Amino acid sequence: MTDRIPLLIDTDPGVDDALALLMAFDDVRHRIVGLSIAAGNVGLEHTVANALKLCEVAGVDVPVFAGCASPLLHPARDAAYVHGRDGFGDTAYAKATRQPQAEHAALAILRLSHEHAGQLLLVALGPLTNVALALKLDPTLPSRVARFVVMGGAITGHGNITPAAEFNIAFDPEAARIVFEGFPHIDLADWEATMAHGFAHDEFERWLQADSTKARFYDSISKKTRDWANDRRGDHWHSADALAMAYALEPDGASELAERPVAIEIDGRHTRGATIVDWRREGGAPDNCRILMRYDQAAFERRMRAALGA
Repeated sequence: MTDRIPLLIDTDPGVDDALALLMAFDDVRHRIVGLSIAAGNVGLEHTVANALKLCEVAGVDVPVFAGCASPLLHPARDAAYVHGRDGFGDTAYAKATRQPQAEHAALAILRLSHEHAGQLLLVALGPLTNVALALKLDPTLPSRVARFVVMGGAITGHGNITPAAEFNIAFDPEAARIVFEGFPHIDLADWEATMAHGFAHDEFERWLQADSTKARFYDSISKKTRDWANDRRGDHWHSADALAMAYALEPDGASELAERPVAIEIDGRHTRGATIVDWRREGGAPDNCRILMRYDQAAFERRMRAALGA
C-alpha cells in the first residue's frame, strides 16, 4: 500500500502508551514516520528506552527522537506509582540494541511536518512539551498538520492527578496552553471518555494469554499497572492512550462528538492544569476542539486484540 497516511506519534511510554503504539504498528493504513519522546509517565531516559524496546519487540524500524526531559517551566511529579519506576513495570527487560536519533524531537516534528505537509496525522499521547516547543520555534506548524489528535484533559473537571486535572495536561500546563492556543483544530480524547470505555479485566487477561511475543511482553510490563487498577477501579481496565489511538486510526468509530472552545488553566490554586470547556460558548472564542464523547466499543476492543496478536 503506497498511499498510507503518515503518522507521527509524540509519546511518553508508559504502559498505556505501549498498547497504543502496538495498535499503530498493527495498522496497515498508516505509516509511522517517527516517535517523538518526552518525559511524563517517567523520566526521559526511561521513556526513550521503552520506545526503542517496544519497536524491537514489535519488529518495526521506526525512528525514535528524544525530546524534552522536563516541563517548560515548573517541575511535575511523574506516574511511576502506576507504571513502575522505569515505566514498564520494573521488569528489568533487556534493553534494545538500537539508539535514538541525534535530532531533537521538536526539530523532528517540524522537519516531518514539512516532509508530509498537508498529510501528516500527529498524535500526542503524553505531555505536550515537545509539541509546544516545536510550535514556539515555528508557529506555522499547524498549517502543515492534516489532523492533530490529543489524549488529554478532563472535560467536566473529574481529574485523575488532581481533583480537576488530567495527568498529561497537568504535567505541563504551560505547554498545553501554547498548543491549545496555537492549533485551531484539535481532536481531543480526554480522561472522562477513557473512563466511559473500559473493558473487563477478565477479558483482557484472556487476550494476554495469546501465543504472541507482543502479548507476552505486554503481559509482563503491564502487570504492575493492572494490579494497581484492579485494586482501585473495580472489574474494568482502562487505557487512555489506546482509546485516543483508536480514534486517531479510525475516526469513523466515533459515534458522538462535541465541538467547543477549550482553554487550559495555568493559574488556579485548585484548578491548575484543568481543561476548561466553554459548553455554552459564553466567551465568544471559536471552537478549537472536537471532543470524543462516545466510540464504538466493539471496534475499539477488536483493534486492541489484534495489536496483541489475540
